[in-house]
Amino acid sequence: PNTKTKLVHMCLYCNIHILALEMNRERRKAENQRRAGDRGQWASKTEYVLVVAGNVVGLGNVWRFPYLCYKNGGGAFLVPYCLLAVVCGIPLFLLETSVGQYTQEGFITCWRKLCPLAQGIGYGNLVIKLYDFIYIIIQVWALFYLASSFTSKLPWASCDNTWNTGKCKSTQRSLSNETVNHTMLTNTTSAATEFWERRVLVVSGGIEELGSVRWELALCLLLCWVFCYFSIWKSVRSSGKVAYFTATFPYAMLLILLIRGLTLPGAWEGIYFYLYPDLNRLVWIEAGSQICFSYSVAAGMLIVLGSYNEYNNNCFKDCFWLCLLNSGTSFVAGFVVFSVLGFMAQKQGVTVDSVAESGPGLAFIAYPQATAMMPLPQFWTVCFFLMLIFLSVDTHFVTVECFIASISDLFPKHLRAPGRSEIFVLLICLFFFLTHLTLVTEGGIYIFQLIGYYGCTRACDFMALSQCLALAWGAERVIDVIEDMTGQRPCAFFKLCWKYIIPLLTLVILYLVGYTHLKLNNQYVYPAWAYGLGWTMTLSSVLMVPLWVFCFLYLVRICFLLVFLVQSMPALLLYLIINVRVSCPNKTFFLPVPSSFQGFLTNLSFSKLRL
Repeated sequence: PNTKTKLVHMCLYCNIHILALEMNRERRKAENQRRAGDRGQWASKTEYVLVVAGNVVGLGNVWRFPYLCYKNGGGAFLVPYCLLAVVCGIPLFLLETSVGQYTQEGFITCWRKLCPLAQGIGYGNLVIKLYDFIYIIIQVWALFYLASSFTSKLPWASCDNTWNTGKCKSTQRSLSNETVNHTMLTNTTSAATEFWERRVLVVSGGIEELGSVRWELALCLLLCWVFCYFSIWKSVRSSGKVAYFTATFPYAMLLILLIRGLTLPGAWEGIYFYLYPDLNRLVWIEAGSQICFSYSVAAGMLIVLGSYNEYNNNCFKDCFWLCLLNSGTSFVAGFVVFSVLGFMAQKQGVTVDSVAESGPGLAFIAYPQATAMMPLPQFWTVCFFLMLIFLSVDTHFVTVECFIASISDLFPKHLRAPGRSEIFVLLICLFFFLTHLTLVTEGGIYIFQLIGYYGCTRACDFMALSQCLALAWGAERVIDVIEDMTGQRPCAFFKLCWKYIIPLLTLVILYLVGYTHLKLNNQYVYPAWAYGLGWTMTLSSVLMVPLWVFCFLYLVRICFLLVFLVQSMPALLLYLIINVRVSCPNKTFFLPVPSSFQGFLTNLSFSKLRL
């Protein structure tokens, strides 16, 4: 009985001791979190959905997808687009969101918990985010156009302004009732084009001639960064509240413009050009690139946004509905764009394909030119540019938030402490405001196109491939994690996509895409040093992945050797002592060395060590 009592007491003592250790560990963890600041979570599921929707539904849905659809087969383009959305877009969307939700970390530190060897993907995404910040300039241009719309006469509707040239052609004149020869048409410039090039941008002769800062654009840039700061200064606690307006307002404007566009004369001719199927022009590569661009996959942002979810959030259902919302918005935006382009083509007496454009050409030349022909042009112009501003605002502040969150996760004790996080966000916004002043110079358009072409668009496919290779070969574990979080086990189709289909399609896209040197408006050729700088920007993000793998393996080997040396130091010291003559006042002698120890040291070869 005494022995049994002692055993019981000993077990109780051990349990109490273990419990005390756990309590101390939890107390230290709570103190560290309080000292480092709370990372935060979404206040509600609605905030998460709105922020992600505002991020993935952006300018690409309005000015890129409709033009790609028209250019690459019309309605037939929807077949490869929908197919690639199912086999690439949704699986990658789910993969990134679940990674963030499981690790509760940013797009750098999440790899420490999943695959430390692939942490270079996170650093590559960090570099891409630095380049992505330049897209705030689109907000700046849209804000300038918005301010210019509050006039009795739209400045891009006539040719009687100080910036116009003798070649200017007013949009108020209809060419349908005039006979104009081809030479006159090719030697004229629309008033909207001259307003864009000579009033907004004041384009210089080249990237070597930056010129002076445009103070109107600099003021708009300051307003955009101030709005961005107050949207994210409290992390998700502030950005989630802002998204209630910024994510929903563009849909109201899109609906208004859709109704107006469908009631314009010539609208259905434009829609016919948008949806008419042409199998001869079907391009699958364009569909794949649009999926990566519009779904915001392989950029790390979905990882960060998912990391603010609760662990048991049903990310599986979220991904499906958000992807459906993204693609549906792109499709509807095509009606908004091409109905107006059809109206403009009828007014000018030309075909729709002669006025169809994408990118900045659509947003700042073609569409303003079309709204200038409508009744109440100021109202429709204000609606359009308000929609553009809020579409770009969401994407931009989410990009900055993800960048800051990922850096803060690297140094949580220093950057998440109360008061420090707001200062850190302020310093980031101030630094990039000063840096982006180069974009509002007379040569800023050259810098914008260079960074956008080389720094932002080319690396995403490589990041998608690296991400799948890092995670997909543990796809069974990823599926187990998703089942543990959501209670639903993804079907084998997702595993097939992650392991085989997405890497294969990404390799095909990387191989088949024809890379050509950038030309501004297909005319201006950049100097050789600018192309070299562009490729340096591309490699600065792409090379992060193999460089991290090399450094990781090399450093691990060095650390292994150092640990081995430290652990074997007593034996080495003993070997030195017993093989060195020890001088004494009276005599000199050797200590014998055990034969087994001598054999061990003789056979030891550091060159044979392998990981």
